[in-house]
Amino acid sequence: MAIGFVLITTKPGQEKVVRENLEKIDFVTSGWILFGEYDLIARVQADDEFLLTRCIVEEIRPMDGIADTKTLIGAEL
Repeated sequence: MAIGFVLITTKPGQEKVVRENLEKIDFVTSGWILFGEYDLIARVQADDEFLLTRCIVEEIRPMDGIADTKTLIGAEL
């Protein structure tokens, strides 16, 4: 199991639209609007890191309304 968190900065006024589009992605298990440096955070979960990374790179990062992302991938110790 691979889990990651994507911190998202949206273009001005795009927070709600981006959040609604995130909810349509299969591997996004939850998302929250934030106040502060980032506008949204999305929790992404997949069976392995390849699927997780592919979801982030191919589905989340190019999404309309997103200006920037920072991804944190969890590691099992």
